[in-house]
Amino acid sequence: MKGIHGGDIYRNYVNIDFSVNVNPLGIPEAVKAALYEAVEKCHRYPDITTENLKKAVSEMLNVPKEYLVFGNGASELFMAIIHGMNPKKTVIPVPSFYGYEYAAEATGGEVIYYQTKKETGFCMEKDFFTVLTEDTELLFFANPNNPTGNLMSREYVRNLLCHCRDKGIYVVLDECFIEFCDKEASVLEVIEEFDNLVVVRAFTKIFSIPGVRLGYLVCSNQPLLEKISRRLPEWNVSGFAQAAGCECALQTAFVAKTVDYIREERLFLEEGLKQSGIRVFQSEANFLLIYSQQPLYEKLLEKGILIRDCRNFRGLSKGFYRIAVKSRKENEFLLKVIGEINWKD
Repeated sequence: MKGIHGGDIYRNYVNIDFSVNVNPLGIPEAVKAALYEAVEKCHRYPDITTENLKKAVSEMLNVPKEYLVFGNGASELFMAIIHGMNPKKTVIPVPSFYGYEYAAEATGGEVIYYQTKKETGFCMEKDFFTVLTEDTELLFFANPNNPTGNLMSREYVRNLLCHCRDKGIYVVLDECFIEFCDKEASVLEVIEEFDNLVVVRAFTKIFSIPGVRLGYLVCSNQPLLEKISRRLPEWNVSGFAQAAGCECALQTAFVAKTVDYIREERLFLEEGLKQSGIRVFQSEANFLLIYSQQPLYEKLLEKGILIRDCRNFRGLSKGFYRIAVKSRKENEFLLKVIGEINWKD
C-alpha cells in the first residue's frame, strides 16, 4: 500500500501535511471529550450491536436505524460490500479513490475502468451510461469525487441510479466528502426509492478523526445489508469510535461552520495557485486537484510541506497533485513557499 494514499508523515520530514483532506478546523471539543471519557471504559467490550451509535446517526440523517451498518472506516465497508456481493463485473470511473479498485479486485471479478477526460474536468459524460450494460453487477463512484473534487448534480446521480436499477446494477456511492459541499447533492433522501443503492460515508474527514476509524453505510435493501454485515468481524467498531460517533452526530453547527470556512479558503487557495501559474481544476470539496510541469512535490517536501503526488492514481500522470484546503495561515504559507521556489536548482 506504500505510496497509494496520502498522509505518510512517518517516513517523511513534514511540518505541514497538505496530502490528507481532513477538516482544517480540527476535532470538535465535544468529540475530544468523548474520546477522553472512553478511556475509562476500555476494560469493557464495545457494544457489538452499536445500538447508541445507530440511534444517534439515524437521528442525524433522518433514516431508519435498520438501514445503517458501521465499519472500521469506509475502507472496511468497501471490502465487506465486495465480499458480500461477489460481483463478476464491476465498473469504476477513474481517476478515483484507490480503495474501490483495491476492494473490487479482492474477489477476482472483472473490473472495467471508465476514463474521464482532463479536457472536461474529469467529469463523467453522457457516454458513461453506455458502459453500464446488463452484464455489469456493480458500480463504484464518489460524489464529490476524489481526487478531482468535482460534484455531480443530484439530477445526474438520480438518472444514473435509475439507469442502473433498470439494468440490474448495484451502486456503491461514496459520499465521504459530501458534508464539505455547500450544494445539495446527497441522494440519501431517496435511499428508500432505490434498493440497488448503498451510500457510504465516514466521520474521518469532516470531523478530522482518521485515527479513530469510523465509517458507515446506508441501504434500504435488508437482504443486501445482511450479506454485507456477515462479512464484517465482531466488535469491528471500537469503544472509542462509538463514543466519538455519538458525539459527532450532534455537531450540526460545526458542520455548517465548516462548509462556510472551506468555501472561503478553497477560493483563496485556488486564486493563489492560479497566480503562481498552476492549473487548478474545479472542485466543490475540501481539496484541489492541480497540474504543474514543475517538480512541485519534491520541492515542497524539501521545505517540510507534504502534498499528494497523484501520478499513481489510475487515469492521472506525472504533474498532477492534490492539495488539501487548510487554515488561512497554512494556505498563505504554502503559497508563499511556492512563490519563493527556485525552479532552476
